[in-house]
Amino acid sequence: MNKSAMKLASLGIQHVLAMYAGAVIVPLIVGGAMGMKGSDLTYLVSVDILMCGLATLLQLWQNRFFGIGLPVVLGCTFTAVGPMIAIGGEHGISAVYGAVIASGLFIVLIGGFFGRLVKFFPPVVTGSVVTIIGITLIPVAMNNLAGGQGSKDFGSYENIVLGFGTLLLIIIIFKFFSGFIRAISILIGLACGTLAAAAMGKVSFGAVREASWFHMVEPFHFAAPSFELTPILTMCLVAMVSLVESSGTYFALGDITNTEISKAQLSKGFRAEGLASIIGGIFNAFPYTTFSQNVGLIQMSGIKTKKVIYVTAAMLVFMGLVPKIGALTTIIPSSVLGGAMVAMFGMVIASGIKMLSRIEFANQENLLIIACSVGMGLGVTVVPNMFSHINPSLKILTDSGIVLGSLTAIILNIIFNILPGKQKRLMSSGLTGQKAS
Repeated sequence: MNKSAMKLASLGIQHVLAMYAGAVIVPLIVGGAMGMKGSDLTYLVSVDILMCGLATLLQLWQNRFFGIGLPVVLGCTFTAVGPMIAIGGEHGISAVYGAVIASGLFIVLIGGFFGRLVKFFPPVVTGSVVTIIGITLIPVAMNNLAGGQGSKDFGSYENIVLGFGTLLLIIIIFKFFSGFIRAISILIGLACGTLAAAAMGKVSFGAVREASWFHMVEPFHFAAPSFELTPILTMCLVAMVSLVESSGTYFALGDITNTEISKAQLSKGFRAEGLASIIGGIFNAFPYTTFSQNVGLIQMSGIKTKKVIYVTAAMLVFMGLVPKIGALTTIIPSSVLGGAMVAMFGMVIASGIKMLSRIEFANQENLLIIACSVGMGLGVTVVPNMFSHINPSLKILTDSGIVLGSLTAIILNIIFNILPGKQKRLMSSGLTGQKAS
């Protein structure tokens, strides 16, 4: 292998490492919540890694219909984790994949004119939605940290030590390291936590021994999709929030690579994400979106060529075809995974708060939008039976705290910030010509 090829390979591995923990933790969490174990969980991790590679190729391959053509890596969005767990628990795994496919098709259809819909998703809406999703994920993290809901050693001293030890190690890495080491802090925490658990006799390598060296993925491996309105509505809302986040990533990459991002390119980028979600649903994987950690790696390394990302995509596809690699991740104990989840899901909440920081807090109406949407979303999540006697046709909107909170934010944003009459209200309050407080 010549020096140029070795350099490409090393840069590709670096991108894989930067996104690997984020890529595999999603199937581990969702699969664990759906009761998957052993070979099923190994398959789910493997097909997810493979689909990350295929989704990345869809974005790199720029053509008339899809592909933004920037050096971007795709993976499953954390925003979808909470909704997928909720859908799986309420409607079953088939409804999860039906919703993923339908939301992907929805994004393909609206990709050409999504820019016109952006006004319905300003930071006050997207920030509220992401905050709600992050909050609903924290109980999942804490249950895992204690050993997994229903486990015989739930809340044991060993589980608590492993979980909080993993979290502490991640915090220490963030404190004393920077650059690439910090970027893979979750991966290091999971690896060290698993080694510590192995020393305590809490790790079984049976799944790795039983996994084959090669397999071919197949469509509808776990279940054929079923299409139900509430799950579809939930995943479409999640997909639109994801597109708003992706837009920021595209423009950040445009600045880094000195590329002007046109509306046509944005549309092709959106369609690629929609296609990736459709394919992900067909192969019983996940919806896919741009991974911002890889954008940071590009900025840090200064290597902006798409060749490196093509190598990364090829590596992901190869790894997805080797179940033994996927099986290695399934041996991570629940408590270790839970410790990392606290940090990762907390970051989801922090991302929502960061989005909300862009709004004008002196505007009391924006504060009311946040208060009502987060309150409704969290309220329905904590008290799921509060609408048990409502008309079944309306329960479509109230079954999910994420759906109800998101719709509350969208509707209140339309009322306060889009419909005419705001200027009139300011005049009647004597606030014209000065900032409303």
